[in-house]
Amino acid sequence: MKKPLIILAAIFTSLTTAALAQKTYDDLTALSRLNRGVSGLRSMQDGEHYTVNRGGAILRHSYADKDVCDTLYKGHFASYEFTPAEDMIILGNNYRPIYRHSSMVDYQIVTMADKKVVADLKSVRDLTLSPDSKQVAYAKDNNLYVGALGQEAKAITNDGEWNRVINGTADWVYEEEYGFTKAYAFSPDSKKIAYLRFDESEVPTFEMMRFDGALYNKPYSFKYPKAGDKNSVVELWLYDIASAKKELIASGEERDEYIPFIGWTPVGELYYYRIDRKQRNFEVVLCHANGEQQVIYKESSARYVERPALSTIRFIDGDRFIAHNETLSGWNHIYLYSIKNGLQPLRALTEGEWQVTSIVETTDKYIYYMSTESSPLRRNLYAVDYKGKHKRRLTEREGTYSIAPSKGMKYYISTFSSANEPRSVEIRNAKGELIRTLVDNAELNEKMQQMPKKEFFTFTTERGDKLNAYIIKPADFDANKKYPVLLTQYSGPGSQSVADSFSLGWENVMVGNGYIVICCDGRGTGYMGEEFKKQTYGDLGRLEVEDQISFARYMASQPYVDADRIGIYGWSYGGFMALGCALKGEGLFKMAIAVAPVTSWRYYDTIYTEIYNDLPQDNPKGYDENSPINFANKLHERTRLLIMHGTADDNVHVQNTMEMCHALNRAGKQYDMMIYPDQNHSMYPSYSYNIRIKMIQYTLQNL
Repeated sequence: MKKPLIILAAIFTSLTTAALAQKTYDDLTALSRLNRGVSGLRSMQDGEHYTVNRGGAILRHSYADKDVCDTLYKGHFASYEFTPAEDMIILGNNYRPIYRHSSMVDYQIVTMADKKVVADLKSVRDLTLSPDSKQVAYAKDNNLYVGALGQEAKAITNDGEWNRVINGTADWVYEEEYGFTKAYAFSPDSKKIAYLRFDESEVPTFEMMRFDGALYNKPYSFKYPKAGDKNSVVELWLYDIASAKKELIASGEERDEYIPFIGWTPVGELYYYRIDRKQRNFEVVLCHANGEQQVIYKESSARYVERPALSTIRFIDGDRFIAHNETLSGWNHIYLYSIKNGLQPLRALTEGEWQVTSIVETTDKYIYYMSTESSPLRRNLYAVDYKGKHKRRLTEREGTYSIAPSKGMKYYISTFSSANEPRSVEIRNAKGELIRTLVDNAELNEKMQQMPKKEFFTFTTERGDKLNAYIIKPADFDANKKYPVLLTQYSGPGSQSVADSFSLGWENVMVGNGYIVICCDGRGTGYMGEEFKKQTYGDLGRLEVEDQISFARYMASQPYVDADRIGIYGWSYGGFMALGCALKGEGLFKMAIAVAPVTSWRYYDTIYTEIYNDLPQDNPKGYDENSPINFANKLHERTRLLIMHGTADDNVHVQNTMEMCHALNRAGKQYDMMIYPDQNHSMYPSYSYNIRIKMIQYTLQNL
C-alpha cells in the first residue's frame, strides 16, 4: 500500500513544482516592471534641454524648469538621434539583428522644422551624418557608401564580400570584444572620412546549423577566429570626399595586430589605436598632416593591457589629452598628457588604491568621473581640475550611480540604486544640487521593505585571500534552522557580481521559496586593483574554481546551512565555472546549472581568450588543464548537472556543450540537458522566460 502512495506523491510534487516555478517567476517579473526609469534620453547642444522617448514621441524638457515641455516629433520609430546641428532627426526602424551589436536597419532622416523626409534608406548599417550635416555615410553589403544628403550615395569601396572583405564595419571578433560596429569616422571639417578595411579571407569559417521550421535545415557560415588562429588583416584608409581619392595609411610592419579604434583630434589630425597580438602593448598613433606618424600614448604590461575603449583617451584641445590608465600605478586613474611633451604624463589627476571606472564629461575647468573611492562595490560621481586639485564628490548616497550629463555639464541626470533600493532618477546642477526628482519608484520601494535584504560581507579563503561576497536569506530566516544554498556567480576577468546596485533575477525566486542565495567575486574579478585581477592570467579557471569551492565549503560550515544541499549556477563564463566547480567539488555541490558554458578556451575567440590566457601555441597547459572536458570523469554521483545551450549561439558555440557531452558520455556520467533551437547566447527574446522557469523548477526538484 505504501509504494503506490510514494509514487503518487512524487507525481503530485512534480506537478506542483512546475506550477510553483511559473507562479513565483511571474510574481517577480511583475515586481521588476515597477522599477521605472527614463528611456531614450539625449542632452541637447545648448546644455539646457534634454529629450526623452515617451509613447512614440520625442519630448523636449528643460533641465531647470519642470513646466517646459514640448513635442519635437511624433510617429513610429525604434530609435532616434539628432544630427549635429539638431535641425534633423535620424529615425531607426525595423531592426534585424546580425550579432550582438550589429543590425540591418531602415533609416529616415527628417527635418525638425517641417518633418520632411530628406532621406529614406532600407537595410543599411551604421548610418551617420558628417559634422556639417551635408554628407551621409553608411555600410551595405560589406562596402562603405558616402554621398550628399538627399542624393544617392555611392560606394567608395567595391571589394566588399561576405566572409572575405568588410569595409567600414567591424568583423565578428572586433564587434564582440571591442563593442563597436561602425568602423569609420568623418573628419571635423567633413572633407574626409577614415575607415577600416577587414580582410577576413584567411580567418577560419565556423558553421552553425539553423532550423527555423524549414523542411531542410541550413548551415549559417561566418568568420570566427578561435584562439591561436588567424585574425582579419586590418588596414586604415583615408578617403577625400571632393577628389574621391583613397590613401592607405601605414600602420606598421606587423600584420597580425589590432586596430580597434580611429578618431580625429579637435584640430583635424587622424589618430588610431594599435595593439599587438598578445595584447601586452597598446599605442595611440597620431597621423600628422605632413605624413609623419607619432606615438603619443603607450601602455605596456608583462601580462596584458586591458582592452581599451575609444574613451580611453579624450582630447582636451590640439595638444592636451587625458588617458584612463591602469598600469602606471596598478589602479585605473586619470592622467594628463601633452603631445609636445612626449609619452610621459604631465601629471596624475587622480590617485589612490581605488579606481576611476569612467569619465562622464570634460569642461574647460573640470573632469567629471565615476569611481570606487568610497567602496569597490559602489560608484559615485566626482570632479577634479586639470591640476589634480579641488576634487569634490557630487553624489551623496551610498550605492551605485549612473550619470547622463548635459552638454558642458551644466546639469546631469543621475540614476541611483543600491542593493535594496530600486532606481531613483534626479536632475541636479553642476554643483550636485537637486533640481527635481523625475522617478522615485515609491511603490516598489515600499514593497521592497518587506523583501529579504542583500547583505554584504568579506570572506577569507584558507589560502588567505580576502574576497567580497553577499548573502540573501529568506524573509522568515531562523538561525536555528538549516537552509539549502544556491551559489550564483560569473567570475570572469575584470567582472563584478558583488555590487551595491539593485537587481531582481530568478535567484530571488529561490529566496522566496526558502533558499539562501550567495555570491562571491573571486580572484581575477575587477575593481580591486591590477594585481588582484591579473593573477589569473594564463591559467583561466584554476584560481577562480578554487575560490568558489572554498566559498561553498565556508558556507557549508555555517550552522544555518544544510551542507548536503548546496548548488551552483552560472551563464557563459559562469557556466564554465559551474562545470569546473561541479567536477572538481568532490560531491560538495548537490546540483549545478551551466548555461551556454565555455568548456574549452580553445573553442573561444582570439581577442578575449588570448588577452587573458596567452596563445594556445605558447601556453597549452592554460587551455587544457582547466578545461571541464578533460576532467568529466570527476563528476560525482550525487551531483545533478543541467547543461543548457542555444544552437545558434554565435558567441559561445554549442560545440562547447556537445564536446562536454561527448566527454561525460565517454566517462559514463549521467546529466540533464535543455537545447534551445535557433537561439543566441542570451536566449532573448524567444526563450528568456522558458529557460528561467526551467532553472527554478530544476533547483526546486534537485536542491
